[in-house]
Amino acid sequence: MKTRNISKVEIETLFQDSLLNVRAIEIDNKEAFSFAAPNGKIGGNLFYGDTEKIGVRKQIKLDSTNLNFRSLATPNNKTGFVLSISSPALLYKIDIDSIKLVYQENHPKAFYDSMDFWNNQEGIAIGDPTEDCMSIIITRDGGNTWTKLSCDDLPKAKEGEAAFAASDTNIAIVGDYTWVATGGKASRILFSPDKGNTWEVYKTPIIQGKETTGMYSLDFYDENNGFAIGGDYTKPNDTLNNKIRTNDGGKTWQVVANGKKPGYRSCVQYIPNSNGKELVTVGFKGIDYSNDSGDSWKHLSDESFYTIRFLNDSVAYAAGKGRIGKLTFR
Repeated sequence: MKTRNISKVEIETLFQDSLLNVRAIEIDNKEAFSFAAPNGKIGGNLFYGDTEKIGVRKQIKLDSTNLNFRSLATPNNKTGFVLSISSPALLYKIDIDSIKLVYQENHPKAFYDSMDFWNNQEGIAIGDPTEDCMSIIITRDGGNTWTKLSCDDLPKAKEGEAAFAASDTNIAIVGDYTWVATGGKASRILFSPDKGNTWEVYKTPIIQGKETTGMYSLDFYDENNGFAIGGDYTKPNDTLNNKIRTNDGGKTWQVVANGKKPGYRSCVQYIPNSNGKELVTVGFKGIDYSNDSGDSWKHLSDESFYTIRFLNDSVAYAAGKGRIGKLTFR
């Protein structure tokens, strides 16, 4: 397979709202795009005959409180799930004509960061510890009920270990395999080979030790090859130990492009059909591209986005402060 060398990105703004900071987006198929945001707003494609626009579809409020959604999952074209940060943590199942609260957690430390599904029936969400382990909730019935795993069945969290609700990419799934990225004073990988039934934990060499350090985003191309990025968002230009790669399914990780840009980024994604060679990362300091599995990077744009998802090997949707854009890589 010939290695591509993308040299630029074209950005088309699809939706603007100065009050929205969007950190959760999903692409269901070629026609279905969804996003979740603060103020309880959920949106996506809106079709007017042959005209397509991006806009807000629904808004969910708890009494007079606006909910902050940073986790979104769309396991099929008809059903979506949104999960709010902070307490009470509220998880809603959204069908075409209904919105149903399917999980609520009132613990004062409740704070959920990311959500994903293995298939139409089984899904997972992860959050900061409320006891002495990461919070993990799982559904096995299409999202109608969710159960929180006991700390007896999970690796113990280290002091100050949590996760970041920066881009809804703390979880990576390939088949039955699941990887969860933690961050903060400790930044490790929780791994399950069997859709969340059993778990083990792996160390990483990414920068850690402060509440603002660690992995902010994780992606796996296949069962062996994965990449994580982060750093310290309070020092976004620092480039030491903020990019790591694995080729053995997350058991061991190596720092790559150490001391070289990019610095802090909030989301990384493999480009589809790139044999695990091509990566794009975004953050409030811009967009960067690698075609050698992360060994070297090219800065494509200073445009700010928090999260990105690929439609194909050239087109992606990205979201950030006040806007959602369509990105075309050439």
